[in-house]
Amino acid sequence: MRKHFLYSLPFLLGLSTAAQAADDSELVVVTATRTAQPADRTGESVSVVTGEDLKLQQTISVTDALQLTPGAIITRNGGVGQNATVSLRDAEVGQSLVLIDGVRINDPSSVDNQALLGDVLVNNIDRVEILRGPQSTLYGSTAIGGVVNIITRTGGDKPVDLRASAEGGSFDTYRLNAGANGSYDSVDYGGAVNYFSTGGISAADKADGNPETDGYRNVGATGNVRVHVLDNVSVDLRGYYTAARSDVDGYNASFSFGDTPQYNKNSLMAGYAGLNADLFDGRFHNRLGIVGTRTDRKLFGEFDFVPPFPFLDHETFSGKGGTARVEYQGTFDLNDSNQITFGAESQRDTYSSEGFGNFPSPLEQGARRTTSGFGQWQTTLFDQLTLTAGVRYDGDSQFGGHTSLKFAGAWEVPEWGTVIHANYGDGFKAPSLYELFSQYSNPLTNLKPETARGYEVGVKQRFLDDRVSASVTWFSRKTKNQIDFFSCPFSPPFPDGCDVRPFGFYYNIGRTRVQGAEFEIAADLFGNVTASVNLTDMASEDLDLRTDLARRPRVTAGGSLFWTPVEGASLGLTVAHVGDRFDQAGETQPLEGYTLVNILGSYPINENFAFFGRVENLFNDRTQPVFGYGAPGRAAYVGIRAAF
Repeated sequence: MRKHFLYSLPFLLGLSTAAQAADDSELVVVTATRTAQPADRTGESVSVVTGEDLKLQQTISVTDALQLTPGAIITRNGGVGQNATVSLRDAEVGQSLVLIDGVRINDPSSVDNQALLGDVLVNNIDRVEILRGPQSTLYGSTAIGGVVNIITRTGGDKPVDLRASAEGGSFDTYRLNAGANGSYDSVDYGGAVNYFSTGGISAADKADGNPETDGYRNVGATGNVRVHVLDNVSVDLRGYYTAARSDVDGYNASFSFGDTPQYNKNSLMAGYAGLNADLFDGRFHNRLGIVGTRTDRKLFGEFDFVPPFPFLDHETFSGKGGTARVEYQGTFDLNDSNQITFGAESQRDTYSSEGFGNFPSPLEQGARRTTSGFGQWQTTLFDQLTLTAGVRYDGDSQFGGHTSLKFAGAWEVPEWGTVIHANYGDGFKAPSLYELFSQYSNPLTNLKPETARGYEVGVKQRFLDDRVSASVTWFSRKTKNQIDFFSCPFSPPFPDGCDVRPFGFYYNIGRTRVQGAEFEIAADLFGNVTASVNLTDMASEDLDLRTDLARRPRVTAGGSLFWTPVEGASLGLTVAHVGDRFDQAGETQPLEGYTLVNILGSYPINENFAFFGRVENLFNDRTQPVFGYGAPGRAAYVGIRAAF
């Protein structure tokens, strides 16, 4: 039944796409080349979720928006605010880079260097660009699966543009949001504050006898200012902050998974200061930036396994990560058809963690410095063929040097409405600081970086005066030196290492292969009706075990259908489908596929105010997203939005 519904979806919604309008021939992106370029000329697979898309879909969490784009798999351990990860084209956790206004928010203190996406809510977002495929030439470590770049709103057509919204609904949920942006004299600015609270559902599935709900609170703020000091010189200041508290479930005194009184507190602070200068009549663009981030994660709970530790609300774990980064980027426009981009970066990452539970861990600390340089050349021939080539070198204090290459091409035939693109890209991921310096570090040899090579080729075609756009992309990626964990208690093949690390250690062994195809179609239909659907068919294989990768569905799909009869009024639905998969490596613990359908609407009261509302999970699908974890059932929310 689910498969029949899935393959009927493109016809039900009027063909398929990513979350954008069909007429995207002038869509400009910055993530693919680190400069503003028409998307069709980059040779890359990139999707854009605009601020208007987020408004129409009434999106709360960025992960919900990503789930509607091709090639993105979201895994969340329960309801909103629980641990959430993104996998682009079936890359492992921590192999996809997440940026906010160009600042990396991947957490150096996490096991896999993953971003804390569960706490990234929609707040003053102008657009989200999702770049798929290995991207280490421009972005260095972690960009094996691709890059998610969240770009916030700044500047505007008037001095002050105010926005505010309030909503509430199921699970004792409510949200308050307020923001402003504008331009006045020589200053462009944007900023917002956000508060979100929910009683939540039980993270451990209620159907398994876990009635306790796990609530979540999140406070966030974002701001950016650009001051034009001279006609060709400007200064940027940006900041991002989020603090969250979430109840979590885990293993109790009987060592079974279920309700526990645990909760965690996470915070993220990120700041950027930059100087921009355009020289030689605006042909030579320069940017010098200083970046700093700080993450702080704490877990609280009770010590009840072994007396005499019956303490509630006691800190049981602390993890801190920090990044300090200096970066320079130069872009020189040789002429209208040739552009060179180059730069240098130096980054220092730090990490510390400590456990205070029944099995305490000592204070663990580590640091690394990475110094990098990159260059890229882009040329357009005959006003149709755009070629891009790039190279990067990263020098890492822990594992040495690594070189990455990138080649891309896009052939645009305007009279046919056709674009053909292809690319090759390298990707690599440095071992995380946890893998290098925790009590599970490798006692025998230095870990090597995970490396990948990716290829893709695709074609895009526009029809009916650009009202319909269809594309198909085939891709393949092989990864080697995959880092895995070896558990010593089970038949250790490394007796010397297990003498030093009795509970196990990390080592390089894994090899994986991912290949598949993405199908997208977008359509502006009739009477202000737009339809969008995408479908991704991927096969992900562990080349050592010859089994599917864990939590990687073969088929995923997403789409939307919206009618906007007048400005401010809308009615529509979104659909996200995740296919069957296995929860554990070795094809154990199968998980059923599921389909989530939301219906949404808004109606203007006057030119300043509008009502909006939605029903999430319309058909009450409670299939477990991860083995043992629950999924929110049907829920309804209403709110009011103001703009001045």
